[in-house]
Amino acid sequence: MNSSDRTPADLLRSALSADPARPLVTFYDDATGERVELSVATFANWVAKTANLLQGDLSAEPGDRLALLLPAHWQSAVWLLACSSVGVVADVQGDPATADLVVTGPDTLERARACRGERVALALRPLGGRFPQAPEGFADYAVEVPSQGDRFAPFAPVDADAPALAVGGAELTGAQLVARAREDAAALGLVPGSRLLTGRTYDTWEGLSAGLFAPLAAGGSVVLCRHIGQLDADGLAKRVDSERVTNTAV
Repeated sequence: MNSSDRTPADLLRSALSADPARPLVTFYDDATGERVELSVATFANWVAKTANLLQGDLSAEPGDRLALLLPAHWQSAVWLLACSSVGVVADVQGDPATADLVVTGPDTLERARACRGERVALALRPLGGRFPQAPEGFADYAVEVPSQGDRFAPFAPVDADAPALAVGGAELTGAQLVARAREDAAALGLVPGSRLLTGRTYDTWEGLSAGLFAPLAAGGSVVLCRHIGQLDADGLAKRVDSERVTNTAV
């Protein structure tokens, strides 16, 4: 990747320039049987649409805090990069009552109602499907995002030295996040083209790094497995083989 990249959004732009067709995120939900594979280009398109929603319709500005109440999921990864693109602080499992806006899955709707700002809900259904009926007081992400633009340009430059991510009581700037992701990539043995399989959750730095940031920083890709505990040893071995996994962080 480009050594001058200083934010996660920079890392994604470099990946897009290098090889837009290669896989970036392959997502499994072993409770439902869902599998979704997103190339760099497809993932970047989702990020651009989500960043446009965040900046335009939701009026988010650099420095705003977004309580991100989502599990390990490909759409969660999209939101993390959209926040970086706008300059919004992604506060993972943060307190909605103190956040400027909240993004929630179906299991944390009541908790999310404490946010007095904009509220967005994700059904987390296969193929990015919408809620049968949007939860009262929330915008349905699957309804709002398709009409957003496919290209994104921030209204204001994103400061790499400003806070970008809060998780587990720690806060990282964009530059610190990229530096830690590179360190983790080296520790995990990731190189360009690596395929990292992980079943870690998204509520810790270790989970976020293995599940997105370290593979992105290394020029690799991630096989992100939710509910991996429901997969037996034989099933896991078959997945490692079929997905051409080179590294694991389960």
